[in-house]
Amino acid sequence: MTVSIAERTTALRRVGKALADPTRSAILLALLDDARYPADLAHELGITKQSVSNHLACLRDCRIVVAEPVGRRVLYEISDARLRHALHDLVDVVLVVDNSLDCAPDDDECAVTA
Repeated sequence: MTVSIAERTTALRRVGKALADPTRSAILLALLDDARYPADLAHELGITKQSVSNHLACLRDCRIVVAEPVGRRVLYEISDARLRHALHDLVDVVLVVDNSLDCAPDDDECAVTA
């Protein structure tokens, strides 16, 4: 099966949207270790359950995470083992790149820091 550039672009945009928000990034990092319940994520990350729920909905819509009912609760995890592996690799690569470049939080462009 051949995947078009348009399909690849759409897939990368979904991941980019997921990673663009610091809270969603933190949720994804927590989910890299193991599946979690929203209440546990809220406690671990120090944010409200409502905020976690909203971000998980976005990640679900982007097909980055999946939800599995467990009794009356819902357990969330990264949607695919290959995606989990890719996110682990992305974090590892980003940690070794040149730290003199910093993306400004309120700007779309990266700037060189002093």
